[in-house]
Amino acid sequence: MKFIHLSDTHLLPNSQLVHGIDVCARLKAAVDSICKNFADAEFCMMTGDIAELGDRESYFDAKHILNRLPFPWYGLMGNHDIRSVARDVLVDFPWHSDGYLQYELETKAGQFIILDSLHSDDVHSGQLCKERLGWLRDKLNIAKTNGKNVFLFMHHVPFDIGVPWLDRIKMENGAELWEILADFRNIRHMFFGHVHRPIHGSWHDIPFSTVKATAHQVALTFGEPELRFIGENPSYAIVLIDDDQVVIHDHSFMEEHLPAVE
Repeated sequence: MKFIHLSDTHLLPNSQLVHGIDVCARLKAAVDSICKNFADAEFCMMTGDIAELGDRESYFDAKHILNRLPFPWYGLMGNHDIRSVARDVLVDFPWHSDGYLQYELETKAGQFIILDSLHSDDVHSGQLCKERLGWLRDKLNIAKTNGKNVFLFMHHVPFDIGVPWLDRIKMENGAELWEILADFRNIRHMFFGHVHRPIHGSWHDIPFSTVKATAHQVALTFGEPELRFIGENPSYAIVLIDDDQVVIHDHSFMEEHLPAVE
């Protein structure tokens, strides 16, 4: 199967700029590229920070732009999102009665489990409370019983990645998450947003990946204590899954116009 991983659109209304970038135009360009090149994908997963300030108009803009895709799109909450506002606009998402946005998708590759790692509306680090962790354990047990592979999606990374400022706003209780995941051997991959960098590796032997934002990017600085944004081009990822492999292609969609080299 094939799906698109998109993240960190950081929309503001009326084509306002974020760090000098027209973020709505960037998202439109990404959608244009997906429609042109990868219309045969099954769906798009957007891993959080849909809106820069969590305003209603930006969520409406996200719906308007992403609904142009020729397949369904799904999302989750990031630290810039505001649950109560998003819930009023993104009414098709399967919100829980307690306000969280956690759900699963049954696909031919296995169970896609989507987690809500948003701590609260004014905290940039992430957290999974006991209720959300309990829900996750229940879903993992069901998938294990049914012999299903699992793919996890969340905004916050639950471990250090070596960029000091980003490590300060990771998921606060990653160790508690691992206590649950350690009991399962059917988790094939974890997908994150939040870091505005393309990062690939493994955590406790579970493969993971992140993707660049469609908005601004974070500088790759291992020694600097403060966050710095840079003008690197954005990308989205095309994920290919079959029985024995997961292949991820990061596509720099704003460079499609570049001429071929001899």
